[in-house]
Amino acid sequence: MQLPSPLIQSLQPIKGFSVQAFEAVHQSGEQVVSIRLNPQKQTQQPLSVSQYQLYKVPWSTNGCYLSERPSFTADPLFHAGAYYVQEASSMFLEEALKQTVDLSQPVRVLDLCAAPGGKSTLIQSVISNESLLVSNEVTKTRVTVLLENITKWGAANVIVTNNDPKDFQRLENYFDVIVVDAPCSGSGLFRKDPDAIDEWSEQQVQLCSQRQQRILADIMPSLKQGGVLIYSTCSYSEAEDEAIADWLIEEFKVESVRFKVDEEWNIVETQSNSHKGYGYRFYPDKVKGEGFFIAAFKKAGGADNDWQLGRQKGRSGKLGDKEAAIVKPYLKTAADFFFIKQKEEVLAVPTKLEDDLTAIQNALYIKKAGVKLGTIIRNELIPDHELAVSKIINPLLIAIEIDQADALQYLRRQDISINTTLKGWALITHQQLPLGWAKILPNRINNYYPKAWRILNK
Repeated sequence: MQLPSPLIQSLQPIKGFSVQAFEAVHQSGEQVVSIRLNPQKQTQQPLSVSQYQLYKVPWSTNGCYLSERPSFTADPLFHAGAYYVQEASSMFLEEALKQTVDLSQPVRVLDLCAAPGGKSTLIQSVISNESLLVSNEVTKTRVTVLLENITKWGAANVIVTNNDPKDFQRLENYFDVIVVDAPCSGSGLFRKDPDAIDEWSEQQVQLCSQRQQRILADIMPSLKQGGVLIYSTCSYSEAEDEAIADWLIEEFKVESVRFKVDEEWNIVETQSNSHKGYGYRFYPDKVKGEGFFIAAFKKAGGADNDWQLGRQKGRSGKLGDKEAAIVKPYLKTAADFFFIKQKEEVLAVPTKLEDDLTAIQNALYIKKAGVKLGTIIRNELIPDHELAVSKIINPLLIAIEIDQADALQYLRRQDISINTTLKGWALITHQQLPLGWAKILPNRINNYYPKAWRILNK
């Protein structure tokens, strides 16, 4: 692996950088594999990947390293949303949130550049159920994978949007926290993706820096006074990291936030040249993870200019009492939700987020809100896959437990054979975690796993 010499030269003055160690770890061929468990989807049995577990990611409550990379595609619990495969360094976002925000209180969080969903699922795991996460992806082609991962995670307090950063200016002073994992030149992932080396250039670094500034300038008005901005990249370049911290402090009324970092973690604390803004660098020769940079900033001012909810009317019709009575038995605690109908689809959204949904609906393009329950036809709910894998589903619904071989057949959307006297809709589960729906008929079982998500390999 031949690292770009201009990159190596540019890193020489930066604190914590060691040429020999840096080059050696890139030549080692080592691949670090880590996952983060879904705290609300843990089974009584060990996870299928538990045989590969080594030890915890030190800065993550639910992160752990694996000794090798198993076939996640062949693990039904991966498809059930029991865990997310995430790079270990980026899990430090949990510490950044815990050290800057009172997570016991309801907060509104925006994950601006969210696809494929690693940081959004992490955020959702640490905020309260009364909080709101808006998970946004500007690129239409990347929204599909974000939707899939958010759906599998199973949370109801998430709204997925597909908007440009400037669109959020319609929600001035709205968010308590904004996370910007900015598009970058990607040098921190060279070890994981050697092909990225060919795409790296000094010009690309400058273009990324300019793009990062535009994104941040566009999004800052929607951050509350007193709110927290968390900025991160997977780039080593100072122009995309510490220089952005200087630019933020200079252009906006923000204060750099210093983290408390355990010395044993070997995370390198740096300060920007002009305004001494704090940043945190993850070098792969020092931590068990890939290259990463993160910094946090607090916006000046109090909460006097908070967004006032309830200004506008929502555009989706609420479900009538008769139809609501049809869907309520499918939920664990139906009283915690209100129901709306979009076209023919019924959605469940936490009651406490009703005004927030109205505000976002009038300002942004929504791809997903709450949990899609299904479609009501002739006084019967035709349940949706989102309901099956959600955390709000009634645990007393009819479920059929299957082994791993049958689970993989089901996930391939192929026929499965079940010896049962049950009839009608049933959850298909593996290790007590729902995989999706099947309809049991007298002569056959119809597999309702989403066609677009099916496992294609044999």
